[in-house]
Amino acid sequence: MFKPLFKIRENGYYGFIDAQGVVVIESQYLEAGEFRNGFTAVRLNGQWAVMDMLGRLFIRRLYRSVGSFEEDLARVQVVQAWGYIDRHGKERIPPMFEVAGDFSEGLAPVAFDGKAGFINGDGQFAVKPVYSGTDVFREGLAPAGDNGLWGFVDARGRFVSKPEWDTAKPFQKNLAVVTRGKRWGLIDREGRVRVTPQFEFVRDHAHGEFFDGMALAYRDGKYGFVNQQGEVPVEPIFDLAGDFGEGLALVEINGAFGYIDKAGKLLIMPKFEDAGVFSDGLAQVCIDGKWGYINTDGQVAIPATFDAATPFRDGLARVVSGHHWLYIDRFGGVIWREE
Repeated sequence: MFKPLFKIRENGYYGFIDAQGVVVIESQYLEAGEFRNGFTAVRLNGQWAVMDMLGRLFIRRLYRSVGSFEEDLARVQVVQAWGYIDRHGKERIPPMFEVAGDFSEGLAPVAFDGKAGFINGDGQFAVKPVYSGTDVFREGLAPAGDNGLWGFVDARGRFVSKPEWDTAKPFQKNLAVVTRGKRWGLIDREGRVRVTPQFEFVRDHAHGEFFDGMALAYRDGKYGFVNQQGEVPVEPIFDLAGDFGEGLALVEINGAFGYIDKAGKLLIMPKFEDAGVFSDGLAQVCIDGKWGYINTDGQVAIPATFDAATPFRDGLARVVSGHHWLYIDRFGGVIWREE
């Protein structure tokens, strides 16, 4: 496990602190990503370099884009070509692919010479590039396109679920999102339709992405939820809704926000001007134009005194007071403050 690090801002530059508020990496970068699996990327001279949790830069080569490390390899882009580097910053797979995805279950989806397939950690094609498109493996299956239609293949490249969908997304446990026309539904690993494509796409919203076992579903201008059993326990009846977290999801009713459980029962009455997702037992809410946090009983745990607030992660949350960043703990104590 990697200890959490949190991005800070000082005088327009970014660095990182640990969970105790101690500066681990000084604020010296104009742009920086978030740490994932022990690494992040920072911008240098218009390009991106990989950085570890000690602040050490891997600058054998700068990249146009850097992905996160998955299964000890990260995808990187040089001009238009994609390759992969290892945790020492060494190019394990030279940039040669037109498209590249993250490694998952030992394979990565790539496109070469207009066709898509899957490579192994040595950069060799484990599944020949014969598809019109591919995506990452989950639960032993991966989306693959054939003549404009999508299905699912196994690690040998054989279609387990025939290509009959306009698009397909990687499996999330036992279900995967598929689309027909402008609507999405869910199928299981055997290719059986569990939820007929009926939900619409909404800009800036995830479609069929499960959080806490539930996925937002939008139909006829209203929001509801689908579960990972392929059921619709919360029919689309809400004006707006957010992702589930710790068994609760925010919903909007008549212009106010409250929270429901996974059966759709209203547990925290709609009385907030805006709200966020529960994490670490708290959710950010807006009261009289200011942000604070409530607990799962709906009680104010941290008074609403901030101009902006983000969800808690690993015991800390970033909030904004005036134009300054602050990190607070679950009791509202300030751990770090932007000068």
